[in-house]
Amino acid sequence: MDVKLDPSRDDLPLMANTSHILVKHYVLDLDVDFASQIIEGTIVLFFESGNRFKKRSSSTEVACLSESNEACKFRMPEPCQIPVTNTKTFSSKIGYNDFVICGKGEKDTSGKDGNHDNQEQASGISSSKYCCDTGNHGSEEFLLVLDCCDLSVLKVEEVDVAAVPGIEKFTRSPKLRNQIVHELVALPADRWREQLDYYALCSQAPGCGELLFDTDTWSLQIRKTGAQTATDFPHAIRIRYRTKPQGRSVTWTSDQSGRPCVYTVGSPINNRALFPCQEPPVAMSTWQATVRAAASLVVLMSGENSAKPTQLREGYSSWHYYITMPMPASTFTIAVGSWTEMKPEICSSNDLATERSFSPSEADFRYVGVCGHMEYPCRFQNASATTQKIIPHRVFAPACLKRVCQETLLPLIPPCLSAAHSVLGTHPFSRLDILIVPANFSSLGMASPHIVFLSQSTLTGMSQLCGTRLCHEIAHAWFGLAIGARDWTEEWLSEGFATHLEDVFWAKAQQLAPHEAQEQQKLRACLRWHRLQDEVQNSPEEMQVLRPNKEKTGHVSDSGSSVIRHGLNPEKVFMQVHYLKGYFLLQFLAKTLGEDTYFLFLRKFVHTFHGQLILSQDFLQMLLENIPEEKRPELSVGNIFRDWLESSGIPQPLQRERQALAECGLAQQVSAEVAKWVRVNRRPRKRKRKDREEVFEKLLPDQLVLLLEHLLEQKTVTPRTLQSLKRTYHLSEQDAEVRHRWCELIVKHKYTKAYRDVERFLQEDQAMGIYLYGELMLSEDPRQQHLARRCFELSREQMDRSSAAVVAEMLF
Repeated sequence: MDVKLDPSRDDLPLMANTSHILVKHYVLDLDVDFASQIIEGTIVLFFESGNRFKKRSSSTEVACLSESNEACKFRMPEPCQIPVTNTKTFSSKIGYNDFVICGKGEKDTSGKDGNHDNQEQASGISSSKYCCDTGNHGSEEFLLVLDCCDLSVLKVEEVDVAAVPGIEKFTRSPKLRNQIVHELVALPADRWREQLDYYALCSQAPGCGELLFDTDTWSLQIRKTGAQTATDFPHAIRIRYRTKPQGRSVTWTSDQSGRPCVYTVGSPINNRALFPCQEPPVAMSTWQATVRAAASLVVLMSGENSAKPTQLREGYSSWHYYITMPMPASTFTIAVGSWTEMKPEICSSNDLATERSFSPSEADFRYVGVCGHMEYPCRFQNASATTQKIIPHRVFAPACLKRVCQETLLPLIPPCLSAAHSVLGTHPFSRLDILIVPANFSSLGMASPHIVFLSQSTLTGMSQLCGTRLCHEIAHAWFGLAIGARDWTEEWLSEGFATHLEDVFWAKAQQLAPHEAQEQQKLRACLRWHRLQDEVQNSPEEMQVLRPNKEKTGHVSDSGSSVIRHGLNPEKVFMQVHYLKGYFLLQFLAKTLGEDTYFLFLRKFVHTFHGQLILSQDFLQMLLENIPEEKRPELSVGNIFRDWLESSGIPQPLQRERQALAECGLAQQVSAEVAKWVRVNRRPRKRKRKDREEVFEKLLPDQLVLLLEHLLEQKTVTPRTLQSLKRTYHLSEQDAEVRHRWCELIVKHKYTKAYRDVERFLQEDQAMGIYLYGELMLSEDPRQQHLARRCFELSREQMDRSSAAVVAEMLF
């Protein structure tokens, strides 16, 4: 399959030639500078190549032709004033050196520093042959292709791992550097700590020859003169680089206290503007990172250890994190800011006992069956870890959010973690950090290994929104992280599962009676049905398909490169079709098979596939194989593909369930309340004395959302009724989901007295406010349009880039 880009489709290319050579471990050594808004340092990549790549055929080469059809010319990197490691001072003691930062003090926006930059131009990928004219070799050489964007690459060199003291223990031929790396990456799981130590030592070894490199819009290409195969190519290389302030993988902004911070935003381009890497999910790797920043700052990262700062020179500190479970590079996360750890006011000894951390180094491993993943220190094989209901956790946020975190978030974490364990079993990750990110975060939450980002919008109102979103992100530890999609177009394998499981976890966390839990879940299904209807009516049909590549799902080019359809479409970020249709499919399967049978299977599936990448058929085939035939009438993988995964619109089986959703007891209660409000709305301004006052029932947050959605269907709602609604339900104090619907009512009926509620929502709930901008502009009301433009101007500089692009298109 050739990699061909159609810019009009907003496709995202994955360029790395992972079929030839795979990164097994990254060592990052970085400095964070807020004055220049640059992260700079080195990354050392340790590779493993397969025997099948010893002979390289022309069909496996990647294309890189410039727009003018000139061949890419590889140049030796121009010199940069950065000190090179002194071999005389190299020691066997593990340490993390400070590197002088090049170009501090101003933002690097020009890209004209004499170094190789990713240029903002269309990628010229047009065939399966990579053309390069080096001018100094007479035969084709192996080309390493890494995913890379918005980076200034300063230098690439081979690392002399043979110079590390004691490294000879790994090979009988200590001068064969690639053999040393091969032995290092192949160390058994029980030697993980020794392996990390030697990775660190190797990363500081001197260079033994600069490598030729060049960049285009989406990739960094590296070669070594004379290395004609992946096996011959250096298996440990060091790349010195720096990010750009406008790079799309991280955002430089201010937190809720007005202090500067930077964090990975879950960008559509993932981490390729943070470090050169192999982005395809098949490139499962481990990593360790040392990050230096001002001593007043806290560095959080996806890592197994709860890092503590090491004081360096005056005013600076260093943080070190590592991970031993191989993960796609896209899951790497970092956040640097003036975060404060939020601790509960009272911590019981029982909680402490339950949350004791279990290190992978503990010898209490009990093998119950054999894991199917590559070898790593697996918690599923640790008997102590399998019974740990609540993993150690910390909460970080700006100091101004201390009270609300203590009142709303902290009490929810133990019951939500315990509920997840009761459903799926072993927590895949040994600990969890939760960070309340700045207001410009474009989502309600994001899960990465060992760390979850939550929007400040989850902290308002009652605990409902915070609890359900926390459960959703916790569910991603199993589905999305421990079990990942082999093809990124199958997002439902992550989001559909997390959406379905959030309801199950939340019901258990609240300790609801079975009937009460069922009623709440039916109500949420009713809300999602409404949302799915809106989604399919207002989105392109081709973006409603959960398995768009059909029988080609999971296929890549001979080199390993591929294209994610619509991966760069800014509107895709705000679509929920993969969440909703995936959720309804899993709900359908659970109902068809019986919930007890389904969740018993799900636990078995997790145990079988954790630590691996899957496609839809892996889940469906195992499901059907494990279910007695009498319990799966008319179910087949083909039927499910046809009805649910490969068609647009609302699936036929779901349309038959529409009436059942409306018959939910909690939804019927809402219908009765809607009828009361319709009567109130129809009454004349001066009422007759015999008209009795309506008595309104207290409603749950989800019921309030449904109530407001029904009232949005009314052609006219009077200002008097809107005022009464706000007063009756204290709408300005409700959670963000409720306030969003309330703001829609305000906009639709031009209720000017409550415009301040709309302004507040657009400023404080940016993750959910995009739709409102559109409503304000569509109204064609000058005052509303002025409100939209004023709010956008106030938040534009801090707003997430994708969100800002979508809003700007609506407003101008």
